[in-house]
Amino acid sequence: QVQLVESGGGLVQAGGSLRLSCIASGSIFSINAMGWYRQAPGKQRELVAVITRGGSTNYADSVKGRFTISRDNAKKSVFLQMNSLKPEDTAVYYCNARGRSRWYANEDDYWGQGTQVTVSS
Repeated sequence: QVQLVESGGGLVQAGGSLRLSCIASGSIFSINAMGWYRQAPGKQRELVAVITRGGSTNYADSVKGRFTISRDNAKKSVFLQMNSLKPEDTAVYYCNARGRSRWYANEDDYWGQGTQVTVSS
């Protein structure tokens, strides 16, 4: 069983910053990509940013230049530095990891429970 635990969400004024953290634990053989998704009320979950094990990154157009994703492979952690936050960034942010629980297992997607980010105008 793989668990992802997020932290760092909260309430911030527009223009402010927050840093989200996510730590993976449990039965993990390997982790490939890790990323952050978000879901605003009444909207579908969307990709915010993803980072491969080798450090290649990809961002949603709406957050480019404002958000930075990073990871610590040794600590099985991924981070999202969010600057210049806007009210439209308000959502529940979910950590995602794609990996294997055993060497013989297929890759699977694992999700955290989500952390609320609220940006006031």
